[in-house]
Amino acid sequence: MGRKLEWAGSGKHMGGIPRKMVFMAVGGFAKAVANLLNTTSVHNADTLVHLVRSRPPGVPLITVSNHMSTLDDPVMWGFPGFPSFDANLARWVLAAEDICFKNSVLSYFFRLGKCIPITRGAGIYQEHMNEALEHLGNGAWLHTFPEGKVLQEDAPIRRLKWGTASLIVRAPVTPIVLPIVHQGFGEVMPENYWFGRRPPFPLCNKRINIVVGEPIEFELPKMRQMAISMSRKLHFPSKGWPSISYYGLDETAQRCLYMAISEKIQNVMESLRCLGKSFLK
Repeated sequence: MGRKLEWAGSGKHMGGIPRKMVFMAVGGFAKAVANLLNTTSVHNADTLVHLVRSRPPGVPLITVSNHMSTLDDPVMWGFPGFPSFDANLARWVLAAEDICFKNSVLSYFFRLGKCIPITRGAGIYQEHMNEALEHLGNGAWLHTFPEGKVLQEDAPIRRLKWGTASLIVRAPVTPIVLPIVHQGFGEVMPENYWFGRRPPFPLCNKRINIVVGEPIEFELPKMRQMAISMSRKLHFPSKGWPSISYYGLDETAQRCLYMAISEKIQNVMESLRCLGKSFLK
């Protein structure tokens, strides 16, 4: 299947004017919800802003966060000092196809907003993951929600899906990986507010807390060798993944590697979650 409305996501579409208009409108909405309607505190914001604005040329950035509501993105980028209105600096984000791309109007809007449609359950080698890899190859910023779905319970970070780990491994240039954990978005946009439905508008007078971590260090050459070694002792039913020949990673080795990377990200995010809860006391 081809890429859905990829042309609308191009910065050259109509001179980039529709994209700029969307980011002006959505950026204003994000700042209003985060700062006027609610109270938002951000810890270590300078690290995020610096990497968005000033990372080395050609080096991609992947931010990963927990997923507490349908408003996490864009509102988490609405805090003071963040360039929310700059369409060129803005993130690309993996977005659920069944929510954001249900019809042509929504598809066009979210494409202008630099969203990449992902079909949940279609695996890490679906076509739009290749699109994400192309953006990383161009040194772009990509945001992912590796838990894979909205989870509003006050609970430890769940086991992560392997899509983010696969992007880290397969990216043409090794990305900087920055973890972010937030609390409070579940109160701003609760999933079961009225008869099991979300409220029509964001709720007010809530407290949002965002904790930005430090870039996660991965010793990828060492992790690849460990995965290859482990894979010789294991056997999994095949999903038909292609081998990554230049690293010598067959499907079993990829599974071992993606599992190790995902567990490391999960552990870092859980530490940030606990740190964030201490700030709320």
